[in-house]
Amino acid sequence: MRKHTTLIASAICILFLGVIIVSLLNAPEAHANAFTDFLGNLFAPLIPGNHAPKSSNVPENAVPLYKPALDYEKAVVEAVKKASPAVVSITISKNVPIIEQCPYSPFSNLPPEFQQFFGDQQFFAPCEKGSKLQEVGGGSGFLISSDGLVLTNKHVVLDTKASYTVFTNDGKKYAGKVLARDPVQDLAVIKIEGANFPTVTLGDSDALELGQTAIAIGNALGEFRNTVSVGVISGLSRTVSASGGEGFSETIQGVIQTDAAVNPGNSGGPLLNLRGEVVGINTAIASGAQSIGFSIPVNRAKRDIASVKQHGEIQTPFLGVRYLMITPEVAKSQKLSVDYGALVRGSSDGPAVTPGSPAAQAGVQAEDIILEVNGKKVDREHPLSDYVNQFGVGETIQVKVNRGGKELTLSVTLTKRPAN
Repeated sequence: MRKHTTLIASAICILFLGVIIVSLLNAPEAHANAFTDFLGNLFAPLIPGNHAPKSSNVPENAVPLYKPALDYEKAVVEAVKKASPAVVSITISKNVPIIEQCPYSPFSNLPPEFQQFFGDQQFFAPCEKGSKLQEVGGGSGFLISSDGLVLTNKHVVLDTKASYTVFTNDGKKYAGKVLARDPVQDLAVIKIEGANFPTVTLGDSDALELGQTAIAIGNALGEFRNTVSVGVISGLSRTVSASGGEGFSETIQGVIQTDAAVNPGNSGGPLLNLRGEVVGINTAIASGAQSIGFSIPVNRAKRDIASVKQHGEIQTPFLGVRYLMITPEVAKSQKLSVDYGALVRGSSDGPAVTPGSPAAQAGVQAEDIILEVNGKKVDREHPLSDYVNQFGVGETIQVKVNRGGKELTLSVTLTKRPAN
């Protein structure tokens, strides 16, 4: 009985398969490889590595929408392993007064015959008893040369009366000497004595794209060294106002926005891409917000690094003008003939054109509108200072200005920015 049942089941399966084949071959929309496609789709799930038939609508060069999570995690881990040996923590120490409670008499100015009425009561008041060296803050940085050059934020090492101690990733302690502070950007270079230090690889911040993975490493809260956080590039070319200790305050233009957690103490630490290359220097966080941090593009720091290695200081180019960036609103209110550029105009801080400056020697005048630098348009997204900072001391640039409705081009040779 079982044998007859098996034969009947086999016959039914063969008949069913035959009907399907005949239907495929005789259907109006059947094509030459219909049978092949049918079998391929039927048995595709049985082939190792295949879990679903491929769609004929997917382009051959399409970017895969999914990569195994382990591949992504491995890339992050490898990037951190590559860069973290060169990341350092910086502690800030300063002599602070030692305050104690000292005895005193509030009646000492009274005549002796009156003091006796107040008995031997003891009173205490705060008094200074010398000073002691105490840690007052911290930040981060990273090694950019094997002989001990460290790049960090200017606001981390701003206090000229403080001393700075650098802790490398292997736990060793070094005295840090501030070599240079950038007068324009929130960047500084310090030196530790030694040799054969591990260094970071500098990437290309101009190639960054929104949504790209970003990895921040730093001395979070001045306490947790080499803290790693991961996020994405949330914005490019942002302008933010930053403030910190020692009265530090400045407007930072063209910075990178990221949602990788950046905390106090992370300042000066690197922002990495998935290749473990430094693409930014963490510099600020948005007060009152969560996971909004800002980093200076590393391409802006490359000139500072080269300057310190060559001259032992950060030399920045100087044009010598004060200006107001023109927007359509400013152009309308000031009744200007153009709605872009930099309007050369003085303020309470000083004259429009600094006497003896490169701009003055080239013939730039107050109320001129600087339209272009070397053929590139000056506007809200491309401020004049950004263009000037792209050049080195001693280089000559061509500045197109609008003067009373007429355009003229002036040659300006940039000099070293004065110390003041």
